[in-house]
Amino acid sequence: MPLDFTAEELIPEDINFPVVYEDTHFHKSKYVINGNTGEYLGIVGKKFKCASHGDFFTRAHNAVSEHLGEEVCDSMNLKFSKARNNAWVMMEMVMPNVLRKIVTDKHTTTIAPRLIALHGIDGSCSNQVYYGAIDFFCTNGMITGDYDKIKRKNTTNFDLERFIGELEHTIQDFNNTADTYQQWAETKLYTIDVNAMLKSIMSDEKAEKMFSLYNHETVTRGRNVWALYSAFTSYANPLNVDTNGFALRRTGNDTQAQSLWKREQDVAGWINTPQFRELVAA
Repeated sequence: MPLDFTAEELIPEDINFPVVYEDTHFHKSKYVINGNTGEYLGIVGKKFKCASHGDFFTRAHNAVSEHLGEEVCDSMNLKFSKARNNAWVMMEMVMPNVLRKIVTDKHTTTIAPRLIALHGIDGSCSNQVYYGAIDFFCTNGMITGDYDKIKRKNTTNFDLERFIGELEHTIQDFNNTADTYQQWAETKLYTIDVNAMLKSIMSDEKAEKMFSLYNHETVTRGRNVWALYSAFTSYANPLNVDTNGFALRRTGNDTQAQSLWKREQDVAGWINTPQFRELVAA
C-alpha cells in the first residue's frame, strides 16, 4: 500500500481544519480560531505561529513511513486522541510488523513499537514525538523516559523530516527496550516490599491503589517487575480508568486525553526513580 497520504486521506475531518487568528483587544495577544467552524480555541501571544493539525500529522506520518520503510509501516495502526475542543491532538502510530514477546513463568505477551506525536495549536504544547511500545495483551502504552522524547518549538517552518530523522535507531531502541522488559519479567519480587517502594515514589493513597493493581496483575503475569510495570501502564490506559481504581475526575472540561497522556509521563518518571532502579537490580 502507498505510505504517503494527504491530510484529507489521513486525518479525521474534525481535526483537519485551517488555523485562523484574530486580534484581541490586548496588543500582545490574539485568538486562535477553528477556520472551519469559527470556534474560538484559545489566546496566544502575538508572535505565535503554528502548522495546522492536518499539516503536522500528515508530515509526521509520511516522514516516519519514509524513514522506517514499507516493511515496518505498511500495516501501521493510527489512533487520534483529542482535547481542548480539538486544539490539542495526539497521534499514536503502532507498528505491528515488528513484534517481540515478553515471557514470564505464567504468561506471554507481545509488544510492538509505538510512536506518539503531539501537537497543540493553542500554545498547550510544542511539537513532540515520543518513542515506546504497546502491550497487545492489555493495550497498555509504554514510554521509557530515557530516549523517548524529541521536542521542537511549534512553528510554521518546522523541519519535520529532520526532526523524525533523529529517530534513526527506532527499531534498535525498541529491541533494546524489549530486552529490558524481558529482564523485568525474570526479576522476581517475592522478597521485596513493593508497597513500601510505591509509597516512596507516590502518595500513600495512590500507592495503596497501585499495590492493589499490582496484585491483580500478578495473577496473570506472576510476581515480578514486569507485573508491577503493567500495573503502572494500566493507570494510563483509557480502557481501564473506570475499573482500575484511578478514575479521572469529571471536571466537565475536554481534557481526558491530555490527562491520560500526563499519566503516561508519570509512569515514565516512576521507572526512572532510584527506588525503581534499585528494585530492578535487587
